[in-house]
Amino acid sequence: MISKKMIIFSSDYMIVLLCSRDKEHVGREMLGMIKNLYPEIPCNSIIARRIHPEKKGIRVLGIAESFKKYNKKSTLAGVVMRRDLIIDGMAYGFATIEGDDATDSIISMHRLLAREDINCIMLDGLVISMYNIIDGERVAEETDLPIIAITFEDSRGLEDSIRHHFDDYQEKLERYHRLGRREQVILKTGKNLFIRCWGLDQRRASNIIDSFTLQGSIPEPIRIAKLAARSHANALNYELEKN
Repeated sequence: MISKKMIIFSSDYMIVLLCSRDKEHVGREMLGMIKNLYPEIPCNSIIARRIHPEKKGIRVLGIAESFKKYNKKSTLAGVVMRRDLIIDGMAYGFATIEGDDATDSIISMHRLLAREDINCIMLDGLVISMYNIIDGERVAEETDLPIIAITFEDSRGLEDSIRHHFDDYQEKLERYHRLGRREQVILKTGKNLFIRCWGLDQRRASNIIDSFTLQGSIPEPIRIAKLAARSHANALNYELEKN
C-alpha cells in the first residue's frame, strides 16, 4: 500500500508527495506527471532543489525595491549571491505604484538572468510599491524555485489600510488574504523575522536565512539588493529632475 507521504530521490531533485492540506507544490508539468503515476494519492507536491545551506555554492536571488513618493514606478533590484557572500549576478525591474504587476516583474527578472544555478528566491516582503502584492505561490510555480518572503516587524495586517487607500479594494484584499499567515523565526543573531515560504518548510527557510545573515536581521542578499535598488532609483530620479 502506498503511504500518503512518500519521498522519491533522483540525481537532481527530491520529490515529496504530501497530503492535499499542505501548501507546497511543484511546477505544473511535474505535478501532472506525478498525478498520472500515483492517481490514488490525493495530494499536492513539492519539488525542491537540493539545498545545503552550509555549502559555498548555494545561490540565492535576493530582491528588494526603492521608490520616492512622487514616482509612478518603483525600482526592483535582484542580487544573486553565493553562500560565501560572493555576488555573481544582478538584474533590475520595475513595479507600478499601487499596481498589480510586481509578480510578473519578479518572474521576468528571474528569466532575464537565465540562470540554472539559483537555488532559492528571497523577497523583501510581499506587499511592495504601495500595495502592489506579490503572489509568492505563482512565483514559485513559474520559476520552479523555493520562495522565502521576509518582513522585519509584526503587524495586525493591512486590511484597514487597503480599504482606506483604494475605492475598489475587494480584489486587493483577496490577493492579500491569499498570502496566508506569517511565521516568526529567531535567527542565530538573536533577532526575529517574520516569513512566508513556498516550496520549503519553515526550518529549512530559517537555516537559509541564517546562512546569509552576518549581523542583525537583514540577510545579505536583501541588504545588497536594497542598496542597488536605491542607487538605481536615485540615478533615475536625478536624470528626471535634471531634465
